[in-house]
Amino acid sequence: MSEDPAERPGPAAPQGLVRLLQEFTLEANRYVDAAGGRNDMHRTDLNALAVIMRHAAKDQVVTPGVLRKELNLSSPATTALIDRLHTSGHVVRERQGSDRRQVQLRMTEKAYRDGGAMFLPLARHMGAAMAEFTPAELEVAARFMESMTEATIRAAQEAAGPGAAGPGAAGPGAATQGAAAPE
Repeated sequence: MSEDPAERPGPAAPQGLVRLLQEFTLEANRYVDAAGGRNDMHRTDLNALAVIMRHAAKDQVVTPGVLRKELNLSSPATTALIDRLHTSGHVVRERQGSDRRQVQLRMTEKAYRDGGAMFLPLARHMGAAMAEFTPAELEVAARFMESMTEATIRAAQEAAGPGAAGPGAAGPGAATQGAAAPE
């Protein structure tokens, strides 16, 4: 039995919105892969820089442990990631404060420059698309995206099982890094 196209849920229906979110995520991931690939960076490298940038914007310290938890990596994978970012000149390791044992990670000016260049086309196209909406429409869209991000974090925690922190345990935004332009 063929389905009448008029009876299919449109984009405003919940299933249509979920499908659009999936398509957006897929296309954003493709962009990140393409932009990163042209700059010899893995998606995980870019996700790590997004985590560091988000924490830096809040004046929060980023340690290897923070990256490990937020990106759901093993300790050896985290070390390899930090080594790649350090070697490429995107991150420096610093020991500050009274406890000199704690390694803190900081993005370099090169990381900000490279990231800006990589994500400029995406930011430009997204900016043009957003210009088609009123401030009120963008506010509704922002509330919707925040709600979807929080729902995704809760679902990831549930999927990980009882007692598991999950990749989004650090707060909203952790589950969607790399899905859009840097913050």
